[in-house]
Amino acid sequence: MSKNKQFIHLRLHSAYSLAEGAIQIKELAKQCVGNKMPAVAVTDTNNMFGALDVSLNLPPHGIQPIIGCTLAIRHDAGGDSLNQRTPEPGWIVLLAQTQIGYENLMVLVSKAHLDSDPSETPQISMNDLSGYTGDLICLTGGVNGPVGKYLQDGEPQKADDCLTYLSSIFAGRLYMELSRHGLTLQDQLEGPFIDLAYKYDIPLVATNQVFFPKRKMYEAHDALLCIAGGNYVEQTDRRKETPEHYFKSAAEMVELFKDIPEAIDNTVVIAQRCAFKVPTIDPILPNFTIDEGMDESESLRKVSNEGLEARLVAHVYGDEKDEAKRAEIAKPYYERLEYELGIIIKMEFPGYFLIVMDFIQWSKDQDIPVGPGRGSGAGSVVAWSLKITDLDPLKFGLLFERFLNPERVSMPDFDIDFCQDKRELVIKYVQDKYGHDQVAQIITFGKLQARAVVRDVGRVLQVPYGQVDRLSKLIPSNPANPMTLPEAIESEKKLREEIDNDPNTKRLITIALQLEGLFRHASTHAAGVVIGDRPLDQLVPLYRDPRSDMPVTQYNMKFVEQAGLVKFDFLGLKTLTVLKKAIEFIADRDIGINLEQLPLDDTPSFELLCKGDTVGVFQLESSGMQSVLMNLKPDMFEDIIAVVALYRPGPMDNIPRYISCKHGEEEPDYLHPLLEEILTETY
Repeated sequence: MSKNKQFIHLRLHSAYSLAEGAIQIKELAKQCVGNKMPAVAVTDTNNMFGALDVSLNLPPHGIQPIIGCTLAIRHDAGGDSLNQRTPEPGWIVLLAQTQIGYENLMVLVSKAHLDSDPSETPQISMNDLSGYTGDLICLTGGVNGPVGKYLQDGEPQKADDCLTYLSSIFAGRLYMELSRHGLTLQDQLEGPFIDLAYKYDIPLVATNQVFFPKRKMYEAHDALLCIAGGNYVEQTDRRKETPEHYFKSAAEMVELFKDIPEAIDNTVVIAQRCAFKVPTIDPILPNFTIDEGMDESESLRKVSNEGLEARLVAHVYGDEKDEAKRAEIAKPYYERLEYELGIIIKMEFPGYFLIVMDFIQWSKDQDIPVGPGRGSGAGSVVAWSLKITDLDPLKFGLLFERFLNPERVSMPDFDIDFCQDKRELVIKYVQDKYGHDQVAQIITFGKLQARAVVRDVGRVLQVPYGQVDRLSKLIPSNPANPMTLPEAIESEKKLREEIDNDPNTKRLITIALQLEGLFRHASTHAAGVVIGDRPLDQLVPLYRDPRSDMPVTQYNMKFVEQAGLVKFDFLGLKTLTVLKKAIEFIADRDIGINLEQLPLDDTPSFELLCKGDTVGVFQLESSGMQSVLMNLKPDMFEDIIAVVALYRPGPMDNIPRYISCKHGEEEPDYLHPLLEEILTETY
């Protein structure tokens, strides 16, 4: 009978428990399927980084994700002591039953990060829970929970008070957590936990705090904890888990708690109470209009038409005064404008264009250098009309469909460069305009890549530095397409020989192979900023990067847009800073330069490019690019466009053919006469 009894893991740390959990979401799905476990709670330490990831990637395998978090809490209980800070917080586990529970969990996790001192563990007080416990199930946290801490400190009355308080705010949703990892402290406190549970009529629940997928990964996980803590494996005064902290099967857990079957049964009860996964949400933006009584579509149409006429007067009409000829010149521009506006309005993106227009215009008004536009956004006449970009798309034959295409619905994405020294001022303007609680940067996760993981593991195993350095350098380095450790072992004979001939190297590589690809740390994306129409903790959990005062989303670039937020790129570019300084220095000699009016057919400039004299020239200054330019001998702006597009992995193979065709040494192959007009420019 017990063989068929179900058990659900409610205390699992995925790889999103940075340098602590060692289970990737794909591996988690395999573990659940292999163990016939229909649900699992992901309760990462003080974060919800993986909530949307598991919600999207577990259900296709028939697994119900339970969204949760292991949250640090200041564990004093009773009266004013609820808010007292203690040196070491306790830990409780919160699980979302519904959308309301998920929203409350986001608020609590965000509060832990944003309200805590950057030097301490993100935490909340008992009082912070009040008002945000609806549809949340709470597990008491075992020996490291607030109740367990009081019992360890010999303060049973405070343990009673704490449990009474938790029971009152989590009415009918509080469970006394029991774990059996073979630890003396767990054995000592299990009896008092059970007594308290029966005294206050709190159901028992069995957990096995999971950090790694299989028992055999214990040594590798121990090394991971050393990497996180800056310790050596041989040290004794450091954090250690046990070999029992792996993904145990239902049968193993049933056997482990055969004397308390109700604790096993309640894991299934909790899973049945938690019928929620994080939904994906269509993009949400704050409303933006230029005049009262006009909606966003009307506002965009108005400023686009006015802006296009100003652009035509400044850059296209030239000396032409005849109105009829002007109308003829303007016709293709206005036709293109109407076409683009139709698509933008149909796809419901007018607000995006208006918001970008606004902060770019503000930047220019503050004399903050802004780039002329690059990427697919430069193909938009609307963007040119709004002064988001400064390149005439029709003049250069740029396609709008590369930027926005109704047949492939995706968010518009302008790559906008700002002077590196003043980029923060632009972001502050956006914060002030839309609200500091509605603007955030985006989190990014650093991984243990092949070379880095070898170095890290070598350090914690105290392998001599010279040996580790030699091993890591045997792994080919290609930032554009990083090689994995298995690929490096396959391709590098010397590395295989080192592994075969030296037991220490074999141990190092064996551990490194198990840790490669795990998340090591969190940081802030260099450019991405999101702007919401409401406080962001209503849409995503928030994080505080210790190096920044600005909130950061806990979902990365891949998932933040699926949570309803729209990304804006604020790129800091030192080249713009250099250009501004150069103009200021030249102005000291009473020479005025307007960058927008510089000709694109300046012969001396092309002579410099042909000589490869491009140090300090954005995207053209690498030694490889200098070599290409000297062979190419560019003599028109389109050559620069082509070479920047070609100089990247894959297309680089075509550079010699492009050069040969340009110099007439090879005939271009257009595949079909109908394609010749399109392909002539690039041979």
